[in-house]
Amino acid sequence: MSSIHLAKFLEDNAVHRRKLLKNAVIAGAGTAAASVGVNFLAPSVLPEEMVFETNRSYWAKTSAPVNPSLNSDIEADVAVIGGGFTGLSAAYFLCKNSPGKRVVLLEAKACGNGASGRNGAMVLTQTADRYMQLSDDPALDKKIYDLTVANIDAMRAIASTGGIDCELETKGALQVCNTPENAAAAKSYAERAPAIGIPVEFWNKDQTAAALGTSDYQGAYFDPRAGQIHPMKWVQALKFAAASAGAEIYEGTPVIRIAEGPAHRLETSSGHTVKAKSLVLATNAFSSKLGYLRRAVSPIHDYVGITPPIPDLLLAEIGWKSRLPFNDCRRETYYLGITPDNRIHIGGGPVKYSFNNGVRDRKDQQRAYDMLLRELMRIYPKLAGVNFETTWGGVVDMSVDESPAVGQMGKHHNIFYAIGFSGHGVNLTSIFGRIIADLEAGGAEQWSWLPYLNRMPPYIANEPFRWLGIQASLRYYRLTDPKNP
Repeated sequence: MSSIHLAKFLEDNAVHRRKLLKNAVIAGAGTAAASVGVNFLAPSVLPEEMVFETNRSYWAKTSAPVNPSLNSDIEADVAVIGGGFTGLSAAYFLCKNSPGKRVVLLEAKACGNGASGRNGAMVLTQTADRYMQLSDDPALDKKIYDLTVANIDAMRAIASTGGIDCELETKGALQVCNTPENAAAAKSYAERAPAIGIPVEFWNKDQTAAALGTSDYQGAYFDPRAGQIHPMKWVQALKFAAASAGAEIYEGTPVIRIAEGPAHRLETSSGHTVKAKSLVLATNAFSSKLGYLRRAVSPIHDYVGITPPIPDLLLAEIGWKSRLPFNDCRRETYYLGITPDNRIHIGGGPVKYSFNNGVRDRKDQQRAYDMLLRELMRIYPKLAGVNFETTWGGVVDMSVDESPAVGQMGKHHNIFYAIGFSGHGVNLTSIFGRIIADLEAGGAEQWSWLPYLNRMPPYIANEPFRWLGIQASLRYYRLTDPKNP
């Protein structure tokens, strides 16, 4: 789960104020930039660096063997760039729906090297913009909820075909309330949502403390259909499924240049090329490196730490009896989970943005890990003296409105994309991979009801206004987020 997560427990008018502020900061910066021409010139004057840091997460220790890189020029019906959840699921459904098509997937390093293999492992329902909030169209809210619930069963089925245990558990997940106001809003939502068929619950402070072993929170929102997973094992399952369906997967094959046309020409770092009629951008926070979606999303650095296995006696003392994953309701949220072998992981908290969409590991990341450890000790004081066994960080893509987007674009309408998952990507990515496959086959009509189809997130200005706008937004979050008790 990404640490940029809407504080859905806040009352509606407070949520709107925050959204308006964030839009005003970034859109206003864009207007200022356009007025002086800097906004237009920035991408050419400040070319972005294309670099791919190695995934050092705990999950990455169970990565599958890496496939050979592309070593010749080839032609295909569809080229997929990116070997994460979105790219692998798109490749799988493209092959499954159209067995005669040649589908080629190109991954810069190894499948799951990006956000797919280093996230917080929560499997959430709905989308971030509807989580804990009913829209003006409750029937649509229910339809999206049902879609995401059904997809968790589909994920389990895909994994089972390859005999891969993804450690997918769907015993529920909690979003905990930091303040009484959060709790009141959560209770109100939980009283209304079941009437439209969304079976969620509000847990009071005592129930929450009994489940999690901490009395820090004023209550919690419980979604019984959510859960957790081992992200890299899910990558393995998708990779196996895509390859079994016929996809050709080349790893260690960065794409450095794209020449668009009725048939695209992709050039890799080794000089080999791929010609393809359709192109799938499953590049998440790295999309702008290839000249795409720069105005729609920005890469944000997020961090996670995990402990060694906690002894049974100590685990019993801290009282996390439910073992449910949970996150708090701050904008820069903290999220926690526990693995089957009793490792506790915590991620999120204050995030960072590097100038000009920088994706390199930051030199100040140790500060983030120290802050995560302090938060873990604050929640569970009995863990004092326990340190992280592994820490890791990396970038995820952030959109202004925190709503996802999937669709097709380009002069020839043969470029497909999916972005902006905002913490719900473990689930949504495989749904959007299926949608991409349907769009590529001309089946857009079956998804016409989905509000995220063929949309683009609100405009984000180029540098230096992007950096200024994001820094102002993050500073505002930190000033207004609920403080620790």
